[in-house]
Amino acid sequence: MSTTAFTMCFAAWMLFAVIGIPIKELLALNETQFGLLIATPVLTGSLVRLPLGIWTDRFGGRVVFFALMLATVPPIFLISYATEYWQFLLAGLFVGLAGGSFSVGIAYCARWFERDQQGFAMGVFGAGNSGAAVTKLVAPILLVTFGWQFVPMVFAGAMLITAIAFWFFTYEDPAHRISSATTLADQLKVLRDPRVWKYCQYYSIVFGGYVALALWMTKYYVAEFGLGIEVAALLAVCFSLPGGVLRAVGGWLSDRHGAHKVTWWVMWVSWICLFLLSYPHTEFTVMTVDGPRSFEIHHNVWFFTFLMFIVGVAWAFGKASVFKYIANDFPKEIGAVSGVVGLAGGLGGFLLPIMFGALLDLTGVRSSAFMLLYGITWVSLVWMYWTEVRTRDVLHDEADEAKPEPAH
Repeated sequence: MSTTAFTMCFAAWMLFAVIGIPIKELLALNETQFGLLIATPVLTGSLVRLPLGIWTDRFGGRVVFFALMLATVPPIFLISYATEYWQFLLAGLFVGLAGGSFSVGIAYCARWFERDQQGFAMGVFGAGNSGAAVTKLVAPILLVTFGWQFVPMVFAGAMLITAIAFWFFTYEDPAHRISSATTLADQLKVLRDPRVWKYCQYYSIVFGGYVALALWMTKYYVAEFGLGIEVAALLAVCFSLPGGVLRAVGGWLSDRHGAHKVTWWVMWVSWICLFLLSYPHTEFTVMTVDGPRSFEIHHNVWFFTFLMFIVGVAWAFGKASVFKYIANDFPKEIGAVSGVVGLAGGLGGFLLPIMFGALLDLTGVRSSAFMLLYGITWVSLVWMYWTEVRTRDVLHDEADEAKPEPAH
């Protein structure tokens, strides 16, 4: 039920990825304004993750998750009645509460399992990221058939039904809550640990980048390859679906081989694919012995989609491995730490679409979005090398949990 509820929340969180396209045409928005529109729900979903994680540690995940879902139903429904840009932004802020469900559910689920099973359990829950694919499969059909205003109404009804089902089919263990004597200051002390901020950096690319591209790719396919919105959304699913459902596999791999090893290879695969995706459509002329000759380099839609699929798989594994780090290093503070790490990832998902739009307005190069992600991945690789790789051998099968990270 937690995975189902998170899937619904994530689907609602990604709603503007599809309905934002006709709204952009309706309001004649530029690329930066469009980036802000689709990213606004991500902002709220990011900022509430830390307090929601703390409340989950204190009050239990069941009641917090249920109340959170109910709170999103009215703003989702009211999107259908918005007519001005500021109204869509305001509705998006409240719809964004759905994104905070991750820090609630991850802490709620993890505590039911032993340490050697937590990676897989959290991965199964995190597969709710596939809600992004659900939106891309369902919303375009509703949009084309009934108009974009009908889509939020359907999603609001689905959220209400999911919330009620969650309440009746879940339960709570009081032993999973922290002691009432534990103060908020005690919960936040863990944030002084430098490992927390390193995990924030990792998550800003594997989750923040995932959210940003899940929001951006439908429009990218339409603009770059001239596809219709239905086909564009379907191809975008090739990235967002594996990026969600394969998170459980990433959790299993992290249990088996360790969070460090999985994360290291995720970053390398991402770095290579993003380098290839960054290359813009290029035409150039060279002088040969037979005179000038012109050449053209660009991705066709199928090679581009293949690279996006690989990135989606890698980030699915990475999202799971980052939280395996947290479960290993902070077993008693999962809610608080997952809240701040989730906040960092969510802020990445908020800022990146705006930066994608700004870079496109500034340079006119659509692949500049991938250039930015390439740079962020490079930062993660360098940070990981200096704090982890130099102290251990990722080529051996020994799990990284047996080698605690030295203090820096």
